[in-house]
Amino acid sequence: MSPRIRDITQALPPEYADKLFSAREEGKTEDQLRQIAADGLARMYFRADNSRAHGLGVEFTDVERLDIEL
Repeated sequence: MSPRIRDITQALPPEYADKLFSAREEGKTEDQLRQIAADGLARMYFRADNSRAHGLGVEFTDVERLDIEL
């Protein structure tokens, strides 16, 4: 399956916000921060809070825009 552009509005579980803030404070790279966000999106959006598509691989690449609300 080839990648495609998606417009996603998705709340992530609080533990992913904690992971992102901690990783940022620890000086993690953009790629590492992007992987944390991808893991959260994979869980909530693509796998419906881990209720389906368990083996689906998700990559968070070529991001044009990212808005985060707290």
